[in-house]
Amino acid sequence: MKDTLVTTDFEFPDQRSVYHGKVRDVYSIGEDLLVMIATDRISAFDVILPQGIPYKGQVLNQIAARFLDATADIVPNWKIAVPDPMVTVGYRCEPYKVEMVIRGYLTGSAWREYKAGARTLCGVALPEGMKENQKFPQPIITPTTKADEGHDENISKEEIIAQGLVSREEYEQLEKYTYALFERGTEIAAQKGLILVDTKYEFGKRDGKIYLIDEIHTPDSSRYFYKDTYNDLFAKGEEQRQLSKEFVRKWLMENGFQGKEGQTVPEMTEEYCNSVSQRYIELYEKIVGETFVKADISDVASRIERNITGYLNHNR
Repeated sequence: MKDTLVTTDFEFPDQRSVYHGKVRDVYSIGEDLLVMIATDRISAFDVILPQGIPYKGQVLNQIAARFLDATADIVPNWKIAVPDPMVTVGYRCEPYKVEMVIRGYLTGSAWREYKAGARTLCGVALPEGMKENQKFPQPIITPTTKADEGHDENISKEEIIAQGLVSREEYEQLEKYTYALFERGTEIAAQKGLILVDTKYEFGKRDGKIYLIDEIHTPDSSRYFYKDTYNDLFAKGEEQRQLSKEFVRKWLMENGFQGKEGQTVPEMTEEYCNSVSQRYIELYEKIVGETFVKADISDVASRIERNITGYLNHNR
């Protein structure tokens, strides 16, 4: 896809290193700053798909920035500034090696495991007789390990503590923050006619203090259902109308791809990529409650480099 940003290779003032993740490229600046670029890459089943999605990076970055601001009273976060629609500059934190996944409903991978007979998930007991997309009596936390490469793995609270990934005291603080963030996200979603179904949070430490890092409540890290049709569709046992990346996973599965060895990613035509872009923009407009303003992407890499360099030169 032309006009999408799928790779970056910048050299910024006082740059120390760069990390290329599945979707984000993170540049370390000096001793204490990170510049995080949300690219237009898209991943599913822990595989980076071969085509970029127009405006996806802008959607992710702007939703995350909005929610970081809306939750800063609950837990401090890493964000300092947004010098470009696809870029956040923030504090470097030492990340915890776990991701805090929280689920309000039985769906997605949790449902696939439940349907296959599992009645505990990450050490959490699940009630018998649940149906797909049913609301849990209380949200449950199902953490995963944070893999540098390959798949994140489900893990229980007790395993995390036993393996020394996080101390018991700090883990319990992460749990408190996770429940509080999910409650806030749920309230904001409800005001927009949505249900926040499940999401994940990442935390780090800076000067002995816990910070919320990375993205929050975006369609890559979260799943949303439409509130007005939830009860009716659930009663009929029909698929929920949802805003998330799940529709990409379903399309891949329907075309024989689940990230397993020997499988080939189906062709991502320009028409398909544009349809995914529209879904991301729809989620932005629904969750933020404002019209999405498309940035100029005629030379997106130069724009980003100019905006980041300008910010660093003025603020260091």
